[in-house]
Order: sequence, then C-alpha cells, then structure tokens
Amino acid sequence: METWILFTLLAAFMQSIRTAGQKKISLYLSPMATTLVRYLFGLPFAVGYLLVVMPSSPMGVISASVKSTEFFLYASLASVAQILATFWLVKVMTFRNFAVATIFSKTEAIQTAVLGVVFFSAFLSWPAWLAVILGALGIAIMSFPGSGHRPELKSVAYGLLSGLGFAFTALWLRQASLSLDYTFIENAAITLVYMVAVQTAICLIYVVMKERDQIALLRKHIPLAVFVGLTSAFGSVGWYTAMTYENAALVRSLGQIELVFAVLITYIFFKEKISTREYFGMYAIVLSVLILLLLV
Repeated sequence: METWILFTLLAAFMQSIRTAGQKKISLYLSPMATTLVRYLFGLPFAVGYLLVVMPSSPMGVISASVKSTEFFLYASLASVAQILATFWLVKVMTFRNFAVATIFSKTEAIQTAVLGVVFFSAFLSWPAWLAVILGALGIAIMSFPGSGHRPELKSVAYGLLSGLGFAFTALWLRQASLSLDYTFIENAAITLVYMVAVQTAICLIYVVMKERDQIALLRKHIPLAVFVGLTSAFGSVGWYTAMTYENAALVRSLGQIELVFAVLITYIFFKEKISTREYFGMYAIVLSVLILLLLV
C-alpha cells in the first residue's frame, strides 16, 4: 500500500475521534476557544513528532525554513485558512447531528480538486474525477434535509465555508511543504510545527483579548483538551504527510472514509440516528474511496 494512503487513513481515523472530542468540548467553550484547544494542546505533540523525525537541530531547521519566502507565504496562508475552517466547522456542529455536521465540511474534496486545477494546474485523471464527484454526490445526498424539515441555511453556509477553508489549507500547505529540501516526512513535520505554532498564537491572542472568560472555562476541561490536542496532532501528521506525497484532492477524497468512522462514533458515543438517505450517501462515498484505492 502506498505511503500516502496509509497516512490518509491514519488522518481520517484520528480526525473522526478528534472531531468527536471537539463536539463535546464545544458544549462548554466558544467556537474560537474550541478552535484554540486543537492547536494549543496539539503543539507539544507536534514538536515531539518533529524531534522524532529530525532529532538534530529541528528548531534551527524551522528558523531557516521560515526565511524562505515561498514557505513563509504558503504556510502562513494555510495557517489562517485552517483556523477559519475549524471555526466554521465548530459552528456547523451547533446546527445538526454529529455525522451530518462532519459531512458539510467534506465539500472540501471537490473544492480542493477544482481550486487545485485553477490555481496550481493540479490535474486529475478521469477515475480520480469520478471518485471526487461520487464523493460529492454522497455528501449532497446526506446533507439534503428530510421530508418535513426546512433546509438549515446556516448549516449549509458554514459547512461550505469550512470546506473552502480546508481546501485552501490543503493546497497551500502542500505548496509550503514541497518548497523545502528535506525528505517528504521531514518537510511535513516542519510545516506542521510552524503552522500549529502560528495558529496557537493567533487563537490565543484573540481569546485573551476578546473572550478572556473562556480561559477559566478551559481550565476546567484540561483532560478533554489534551485528548483533542493529541488526536488533532496525530491527525495532522497524517494529513500533512499524505498531502506532501500526493495531490491534495486525492488525499481529501480518500479522507472521506472518515464519515464511516463518524457514523460508528455517532452510534457508539452519541446515540444519534442516521437516516436511510444518509446511508445511501455513505455508500456513494465508500464507492468513491474504492475507486481511489483500485483505479487511481
């Protein structure tokens, strides 16, 4: 099995767990404070991972990397895009159940494919496009409101914005990582530590200045915050490494297998029902993943 596939599966699994933790902690914290938890408590684990893959002067390597205009620009843009995408995803969680809240952000796969072609000439083969379209169709089926329910326009809007933010994050972090001259795994680890450090600083400054009361609330939920940080860091290791090895659109499309994990978490931990329509959407996504694994 190719390296990017293994790292994508790791990322999808860890992200589904992290998202469950984020949903729980979002019951106690504001969307931005919840976003801060992901980065603040994930940073030590990201640094620890970098020390494992680059035990010799990793901080010096990061300092040298930041001096590269291309790395600094793309990594900084990706940092801000991911903060916004995560913030909007947390907002989505307040509107619908856990599995469907995850789904809206998954428009990132097709958005990444389209934006990748437009901005970076990252063209895909026809099986890859078929996989991306099937995944998008599955998302559309799952997100369509059931009979007797009014469309939740705020959910749709925040979900699409979240997907757009994650799409640009994927494309920009790939460009940042590929601009470095180390191994792909080392490039990804350097990019991860720099971005998480920037994101921690941005979110922390915002929370201290605008939502200082959230700090006291956060202190009451440290174990859960550490859990979110740990799973976020491992998920990011998977995403960053996979996107360094392979086209970001393919990584995001395969990553939609996370929805299968989300359904399992929904049943086991949140006791939330998944409709027949949503299962049909899941089947389309699974078919999309199989095409990526077997034909692309």
